[in-house]
Amino acid sequence: MKIADIKVTTVAVPLEAPLRHANGTHWGRFIRVIVEVVDDEGRSGWGEMGGGGQSAEEAILSLKPYLIGHDPIQLEQLRWKLMNPTASLYNNRMQLHAAIEMACMDLAGKQRGLRACDLLGGAIREQVPFAAYLFYRYENEQGTSGGETQPDEIVAMARELKQKHGFSCHKLKGGHFRPDHDIAVMEALADAFPQDTFRLDPNGVWSVEEAIRVGQAIQHLPNDYLEDPTWGLEGMRRVREKCAIPTATNQVVVNFEQLAQSIRHTLVDVVLLDTTFWGGLRQAYKAGTVLETFQHSAAVHSSGELGVQLASMLHLGAALPNLNFAADAHYHHLQDDIIVGGPLKYENGAIDVPKGPGLGVEVDRDKLARYAEYYREVGGYHYDRDPGRPEWFSVFPEKRFADPCMKTPPHSRPLRVVSGAS
Repeated sequence: MKIADIKVTTVAVPLEAPLRHANGTHWGRFIRVIVEVVDDEGRSGWGEMGGGGQSAEEAILSLKPYLIGHDPIQLEQLRWKLMNPTASLYNNRMQLHAAIEMACMDLAGKQRGLRACDLLGGAIREQVPFAAYLFYRYENEQGTSGGETQPDEIVAMARELKQKHGFSCHKLKGGHFRPDHDIAVMEALADAFPQDTFRLDPNGVWSVEEAIRVGQAIQHLPNDYLEDPTWGLEGMRRVREKCAIPTATNQVVVNFEQLAQSIRHTLVDVVLLDTTFWGGLRQAYKAGTVLETFQHSAAVHSSGELGVQLASMLHLGAALPNLNFAADAHYHHLQDDIIVGGPLKYENGAIDVPKGPGLGVEVDRDKLARYAEYYREVGGYHYDRDPGRPEWFSVFPEKRFADPCMKTPPHSRPLRVVSGAS
């Protein structure tokens, strides 16, 4: 049961509305690369990573010589084939490996009737809780969704999501507007949902001093943690020393060397593990077990997933013993998904770990083709560009001066929805 072929497809899947963040905007769609690994008996395993287009597809396909004839259960061999240190000096393959490993774990699990979490040692939970991921949004082109910038509008979004999905934790993607605006939104959320918990994530764009000021201003709220308030391990250490809120990161602890430094010097409290940023599901799980050894909590990070990567996140959450916080997911902002049966369902703020072998989800080939065509029609976008501020580039740290009253990009529309695309 060896690998016989590998295929790759770029898709674009529409969002309900464009999502604004500290460094740019998700322009009304997620662009994802879907990897298919096929064995010599015709079974397929599926993987996923961010980005897309010809260069990403060629990068995946260039690894065929390493993969044809490889037994997909030999995951440690796969890691050394694709990510050995010398090769990484010249060609960082971390996210390429993540998508391929995801597909191999899916395929190996299907071959043997085992779930991906079983290949990690088994599940200790069958549901993974999630936070409501709250963004400032531009309106979509039809004017039917989005446009939230003010505290009462963000609260209304959170209330709708809570009623629909049952969330009891709310995460604000901050850093886009002035810090005081984020503080006002956090206070409004805490007033509206007194039984819930909260998180603020400005993606590291504040200075240490600004981050300390914000952290101290909201530390009376029921916070899970303050995520990436500033950039760098030393910056995070200084914020942690001055704020009562636990700190968390997905930006400055993303490999084992950084993890060792963070633990040895107590630089960050909670590490958010991403099944692509860490180079794969197994690597993220290994990092989680290191954190457990030193009594640090872990959480599952979201990098803008469709159902294939979401399934990998669920298997990671199922296996982590120190998953002490709800996971992140952009998933509830999607209009559709590419998996058979449609989007996975939230119940009481959680999603069930898939029961089937491998990742437990299957790609709907008709939808894969539809959203590949949609990608060819609308194209990609740069994550660090903002259609509402075409001349602006993010600088860290900088004062944030975006106008919170601006609801639609003045110079361009962020998304043209293709009829029948969703």
